[in-house]
Amino acid sequence: MTYAQTLDYLFNSLPMYHRIGQAAYKADIANTVQLMAHLGNPERKFRSIHVAGTNGKGSVSHMLASVLMQAGYKVGLYTSPHLVDFRERIRINGQMIPQEQVTDFVELHRGFMQTLQLSFFEMTVGLAFDYFAQQQVDVAVVEVGMGGRLDSTNVIRPDLCVITNIGLDHTQFLGDTLAKIAGEKAGIIKSHVPVVIGETHVETKPVFEAKASEMQAPIYFADSKYTLHETQRPAEGGLETYDPDLHFSVQVAGDCPFPLGSNEFISPLSGSYQLHNIATLFQALELLPSVGYKITEDHIRQGIARVVADTGLHGRWQLMDRQPLTICETAHNADGVNAMLQKLAEIPYRHLHLIYGCVNDKDYRKILRMMPHERTTYYYTQPSVPRGLAVEQLAAAAKDEGMSGTAFAHVGQAIQTARHAADPHQDLVLVTGSIFLVADAVEYYQSIGE
Repeated sequence: MTYAQTLDYLFNSLPMYHRIGQAAYKADIANTVQLMAHLGNPERKFRSIHVAGTNGKGSVSHMLASVLMQAGYKVGLYTSPHLVDFRERIRINGQMIPQEQVTDFVELHRGFMQTLQLSFFEMTVGLAFDYFAQQQVDVAVVEVGMGGRLDSTNVIRPDLCVITNIGLDHTQFLGDTLAKIAGEKAGIIKSHVPVVIGETHVETKPVFEAKASEMQAPIYFADSKYTLHETQRPAEGGLETYDPDLHFSVQVAGDCPFPLGSNEFISPLSGSYQLHNIATLFQALELLPSVGYKITEDHIRQGIARVVADTGLHGRWQLMDRQPLTICETAHNADGVNAMLQKLAEIPYRHLHLIYGCVNDKDYRKILRMMPHERTTYYYTQPSVPRGLAVEQLAAAAKDEGMSGTAFAHVGQAIQTARHAADPHQDLVLVTGSIFLVADAVEYYQSIGE
C-alpha cells in the first residue's frame, strides 16, 4: 500500500468519529485492551502523562510536551484530531510520525484490525503507542479523545493525570450535567497517581474529590494555588501593531517550587482563557519533580514561549494575515465561544467579518445566539467532513435568529470574499466554529502561500 492508499483505508474503512459521529463511538475499551495485548503491550514501555478536559486539553498537552522537550527529554505527543495532516496526531520531539511507519503498521496489523472491527481512533492509539515504544521515548503526553473513563487512551498508567475543566460538550455520550461529565473524565484517575484539576467548580469538585479518595490519588486544584494576570494588552498600539502573544505574570499562593525570576512570561497561545490552561500547566509541572522529572524555571519559560515551534500546534487564536488582520480560532462549544468573545472584546476593530461553520451534532443554534451582532458581517460555510452542517441549514438557522449573512460552499471562498470586503487597516476577519473549519482555512492559506 502507498501512504495515500493507507490514508484512504483509515479514513474510509474504519469508523471515524470526527467524520461520521455517533456511529463510530464505542462505549468501552475492550478492543483497545485486546489491541495492546496483540502489540505486546507497548503502553507499558514508556512513561506518560494523561490529559483530559472539555476545553484546553490540547493546549495543555502541547505546552507540557514543549517544556519537557526543553528539559532534554525525548517526548512523544499524542493528540486529536489533526488539522491538515493525519500525522499531526503522533509526534516525537515535534516531528510527525514518518509516512512509512503508518503504512507499515497498517499493512502488518490490518487483518487483526478488521477481525476486531477496530475504530479509527482505536487503531490510531495503537499506532501511537507502538511507535512511542519502538522509539523509546522518555515520556509521552497523551491527550484523551473524548471523556476519559471509556476513552481508548485510558489503558496507560501515567505518572500524572490532568483534567483541565468541565463543560457541556458531547452530552449525548458523556451525560447532560457537569457532574455526569466530570464523572466520565474522572475515569482517568488512577490508584495513587497524582491528579491536577484545572478549574474548581461547585458541581464538579465533589465528583473529583470522591474519585481521588476512592483511588487514594493525591488531588490538586490549580486555580487554588496559581493565578495568572495579563501584563500587556494585545492591542495597546492599535490594530496594525496587534501583538497576538499573551504576556502574563504568575501569582502563587504558598511556596513556589520554581524561582520565577522576572515573573514575566510570553506565550504564543493567546486569549485570556489560556491563563487557566497555563495555571493548570504550572500545577502539573510542580508535581513532576516528585515523580522523578528534572525541570527548571528556564525550561518552563522556554517551553511556554516555544510551544508552537516545538510541537506544531495550530488553530488557537492563530494569526493568519495582517492586512486585514485575520485570525483562526477552534472554539466549537459554548465555553470556548465565551472565551473567544472575551478575546474579541480586547481588539479595537472597526468591523468584524466572521466566517462561521460547524458540525451537525453541536448545539449550533445556542452558539449562534451567543455570537456578536453589532458591527459584524457573517459568511456562512461548512467544514469539509461528512459531519459538517450543511451551509444552507446553518444559514437558515441564523436567519431564524435574526442574523443575516452570505453562504459559501467552501471556507476558501468565504475568506476571499471577506478579505476583499474588509478594510485592510481597521477590520478583523475571524474564522471559527469548528476545528475542521479551521483545518480547511489553514490548508487554504498554505495553498495560496505556495
